[in-house]
Amino acid sequence: MRWEGGRRSSNVEDRRGGGFGRPLAVGGGAASLVVALLVMLLGGDPSDVQIGSRGSPYSDPATGGSGNVTDPQQEKMKDFASVVLADTEDTWPALLEPQGVRYVQPHMVLFTGAVQSACGMQESAVGPFYCPGDQKVYLDLSFFDELESRFGAPGDFGRAYVIAHEVGHHVQNLLGISRKVQSLRNRTSEEQANQLSVLTELQADCFAGIWANHAQKERNLLEQGDVEEGLGAASAVGDDTLQKRARGHVVPESFTHGSAAQRMTWFKRGLEQGTLEACDTFNAR
Repeated sequence: MRWEGGRRSSNVEDRRGGGFGRPLAVGGGAASLVVALLVMLLGGDPSDVQIGSRGSPYSDPATGGSGNVTDPQQEKMKDFASVVLADTEDTWPALLEPQGVRYVQPHMVLFTGAVQSACGMQESAVGPFYCPGDQKVYLDLSFFDELESRFGAPGDFGRAYVIAHEVGHHVQNLLGISRKVQSLRNRTSEEQANQLSVLTELQADCFAGIWANHAQKERNLLEQGDVEEGLGAASAVGDDTLQKRARGHVVPESFTHGSAAQRMTWFKRGLEQGTLEACDTFNAR
């Protein structure tokens, strides 16, 4: 992926090493199983899985919380994340303008271990997430190491897919989709709510594909093998992949993000077609 010469976003808040950087304690047994399942689940409103009380906000989020020294090996990944975020900023305004929607640039918060958001206190185990309450993407950069070493999904473009997926949730928020889905989920059974969650996540995958389509068409960002890396990352975070790893068997009615095949299909659809109309998961057959 050709990213080194790309523009860096000014919307990155570095809270690594801050006061909330220490991971929250998690017990063994069932709790550990839940954490194992959540590690790779991307997106959604993490207020549904709050793990702590709301703390006081950071006095200066841009300074890295307490100012503790962070891992120098992560600096390249910080730079990478900033470039990908900037590229999404260059992509989405023109796509949303015909819909009568002004693109508001989200901030990306980098943190270590745990972080305070408008969706409550969250720890790294929930994976990267988007909080509609403050319109921010939250990312612990160590997730990228997990993606490669533990789940076998290496490569820059796989990491870019993760960020673009979370920005996809921001686009859903701006379009009013998130609000409508949440309203429906509140009035349905748990199984139906899970199905709505799956459709929401698959649309965010498709939106990530839209970004990749335009990044390649307009800025020639992709290199040979990048598409395969993106599809590999999408497969790695499929509910069936995660459940097989954690439980040894699959429970489809409990899916909240979609199977590996579904996630790859919708990411690829957005990548190939590059339009919002192609990503209507809610009305697709």
